[in-house]
Amino acid sequence: MKDKNFTGIPKELQPWEGFSREGQIIKITVDKRRYGKSATIIDGIDPKDEDIYQIAKLLKRKVASGGTVKDGKRIELQGEHRAVAKKLLEDMGFKVEVE
Repeated sequence: MKDKNFTGIPKELQPWEGFSREGQIIKITVDKRRYGKSATIIDGIDPKDEDIYQIAKLLKRKVASGGTVKDGKRIELQGEHRAVAKKLLEDMGFKVEVE
């Protein structure tokens, strides 16, 4: 998340915090990979409004798996983590669609 605290107001009280998350629709899919492995793909996070690398780091830690950020706008987690990723992203304030 970018630092938007240019007014001196505490971050918790800033009225514009979280508005960009409500407008984004995140899509979660599972892709079958080589040797029967699967990967959870999280797409739709705007890298201009959010720190996608911090979100990926948090998701990887919570689901206890590896993963990466592809092309600076797509998160890939190793394994099938649709339900957990959906719950975590909704708790962060995003609208999530699972396919």
